[in-house]
Amino acid sequence: MKLLPVIFLLALTSATSALDNGLMRTPPMGWMSWERFCCNIDCENDPKNCISENLFRDTWQTDLAEDGWKEMGYDHVMIDDYWSSLLRDKDGRLQPDQQRFPGGIAKLARYLHDRGLKLGYPGTTLDKIETDAQTSASWGVDFRELDGCYSNEEEQQKGYPLMSKALNATGRPIGYSLPCQKQIKVYVNVFVLLTNTHGVSFFLQVNYTLLGEICNIWRNYDDTQDSWDIVQDITDWFFDNQEILQPEAGPGRWNDPDMLIIGNVGLGVDQSRSQMALWAIMAAPLIMSNNLRTLSSEARAILQNRAAIAINQDPMGIQGRRLRGGHVEVYWQPLSQSASSLVSLSRRQDMAYHCHTSLAKLNYTAGSYEAYDVFTGKTLSGLSATTEFTVSTNPSGVVMWYVYPKMKCVPIAVIPPFHH
Repeated sequence: MKLLPVIFLLALTSATSALDNGLMRTPPMGWMSWERFCCNIDCENDPKNCISENLFRDTWQTDLAEDGWKEMGYDHVMIDDYWSSLLRDKDGRLQPDQQRFPGGIAKLARYLHDRGLKLGYPGTTLDKIETDAQTSASWGVDFRELDGCYSNEEEQQKGYPLMSKALNATGRPIGYSLPCQKQIKVYVNVFVLLTNTHGVSFFLQVNYTLLGEICNIWRNYDDTQDSWDIVQDITDWFFDNQEILQPEAGPGRWNDPDMLIIGNVGLGVDQSRSQMALWAIMAAPLIMSNNLRTLSSEARAILQNRAAIAINQDPMGIQGRRLRGGHVEVYWQPLSQSASSLVSLSRRQDMAYHCHTSLAKLNYTAGSYEAYDVFTGKTLSGLSATTEFTVSTNPSGVVMWYVYPKMKCVPIAVIPPFHH
């Protein structure tokens, strides 16, 4: 056991230069089955909503794929758990459940590729890393999540970085995601304990710098659920730990607060806007989990909001920070072309809250600014840094601004795409 840290560090060293896959330079966007459809495999009684190739084909049929989602950037389609037969074939390769995925994963990948979409799916065991990587490539998979279930700590310590190397060795561009840190902490703890014999609290034990060298995305917290309370828990954890998390995110390497649940039953319209704004300003992956076939017009408008998406997809890829707490919390994110985004989030649930402030009080320098309201589409002009203004926020709601310096001659590159 004393050799284990050495083995792990060598494995990480060999994988450090291996990830460089050029993928996910902006946060990935797409749709995942898990939160909305979870582990429903009862295709006899619920054929339209069970985990099967029909669910994915039906959800992303041509009219839906062309209904603005792909144009907006939602191009990753993620199978989550319950796709596998749990038995490998005679050559040791993974197999889908033959009843629910009779055409196989490769056929489903072609179906999605024909519509300009990408396919992702999860893996669990770490005992056949090269075989599983080659299988993913042969199926035409574009994204691989590795959760490491059914594996022990030693297998995880070696397996996570080795899968990174194995995926790159296939020659196919395949994005790579690692699970919630309650699992990944098992192996990164080894590194921390070598440098800090006094130990540190649970959530400070993950070495995110190393994670960014072996994968494109890593989950940080528990699974989301269809609940505003859970969204708040995730938000609190991310910004309570922003000094650690924020510097590690960037092009090709992202903190992942889990799925967007907009369009389900747990969030109202204001709360849905709040989740969209917070995930956007966190430069988080925008992965929906909902029923696109029955989505309300309000949920569609929020998820397809051009301004929020443009902020999330800013090429600088800087994760935003919380500036202020209290009844109304304020978040800020630097963007390209000297622009920025501001979010005011109300934590009150009883009444609207009116906050009086100025850009100077939020650390903006002297100058002339304009602010585009992401959810109303209105532009506030003639702002100086010291101009006092009032922001009115609904209970559990947000106001999100795209703030940019006003110039006498504005280059086309500076004009936000959502102004067109």
